[in-house]
Amino acid sequence: MKWLLLLSVPLTILFFGCKEQSQESAPKRKIPAGQIGSFLPSFATVDLNGRKLASTDLKNKVVLIDFWATWCAPCRQEMPGYQTLIDKYGSQGLVVIGFKADVMADTEDPIRFAKELGIRYPIAVGSEDIRKKFGGLLGLPTTYIYDRQGILRYKTIGFEYTGTIEKTIKPLL
Repeated sequence: MKWLLLLSVPLTILFFGCKEQSQESAPKRKIPAGQIGSFLPSFATVDLNGRKLASTDLKNKVVLIDFWATWCAPCRQEMPGYQTLIDKYGSQGLVVIGFKADVMADTEDPIRFAKELGIRYPIAVGSEDIRKKFGGLLGLPTTYIYDRQGILRYKTIGFEYTGTIEKTIKPLL
């Protein structure tokens, strides 16, 4: 009987060890774009001033992506706060990129619009292709915050106070 007990202990360890190992080697489920935990999508475009913008330039940065439009009143209210955050935390690795959603015609020139708001961070057209890469849009503004590993940690659709965004960004820096 003792030999059975002595034999069962190593077999139990072996069994549970194999089971645990197989769970670790199982493929991880991919999180859809635009969902918390998904990765910053790959993109390359040109901003409205003709400068290249690419996701490859955002490695090891905390990235705030803002989809907006000139006709969107909450966007107009929110964007100066993002400029304040980039002014305050840009030296610590924060990057802000604004994608102008082209789902409807602009109500004014987007470059002049941004200039009037004091926006100096890069803005580019958020084409259908780019919007799809971010999981599509359900409303404007839509804000995404990615950590230094490129993982989406926060997403909001609609206006959000700068203080709330700042509280989200600070621990990621």
